[in-house]
Amino acid sequence: MKLVLLGAPGAGKGTQGDIISAKLDIPTISTGNILRAAMKNGSPLGEQVKTYMDAGQLVPDDLIIDIVLDRITQPDCKNGYILDGFPRTIPQAWALERHHVFLDWAVSLEVPDEVIVGRMSGRRSCPECGATYHVVSNPPKQEGICDHCGTQLVTRKDDAPETVLNRLKTYHEQTEPLKDFYSKRGKLKLIENQDSIEATTAVIYKELGIN
Repeated sequence: MKLVLLGAPGAGKGTQGDIISAKLDIPTISTGNILRAAMKNGSPLGEQVKTYMDAGQLVPDDLIIDIVLDRITQPDCKNGYILDGFPRTIPQAWALERHHVFLDWAVSLEVPDEVIVGRMSGRRSCPECGATYHVVSNPPKQEGICDHCGTQLVTRKDDAPETVLNRLKTYHEQTEPLKDFYSKRGKLKLIENQDSIEATTAVIYKELGIN
């Protein structure tokens, strides 16, 4: 199964992607994690990316598309994959199809902006492996420490309130139109906001026919 997870920043794409990935044994491809790794390595690509991400702006299409196309040709993607953070714009979605990459479903997590802002203020991320947590809804087993690699968790700069508002504006202007793009192809699944991570997962499984 080839999926893309849509939704505003903080809607829960990373969390749900990890759950579905484990269930179906297919990789989650988070462009955000790939780009943050490039920044951490201090590569020329990383320096370019940092300028955009620090300002809460989208990274240029040509950089993202090359990264994603390379990643989905890896052996672990042969049975499918979950895209998180790409495509973010109509041109990116067209670019995938021009490269003969066709997705089975676009799953859109529908969460109001005011809920997003509240969520993001409590989000914590692992700078080492990219895992994400929330101090209320998805806390690590040990406070402030990543479950996976034991690294001290941090609040990312792009989770700061002023950056979140900028990212939401960008999402509504540039990414939300993808819902119409995939709806016209009969591939859109709208998942309304639920009270818990588990409840959201259950609705996604039902919509996708996952047992």
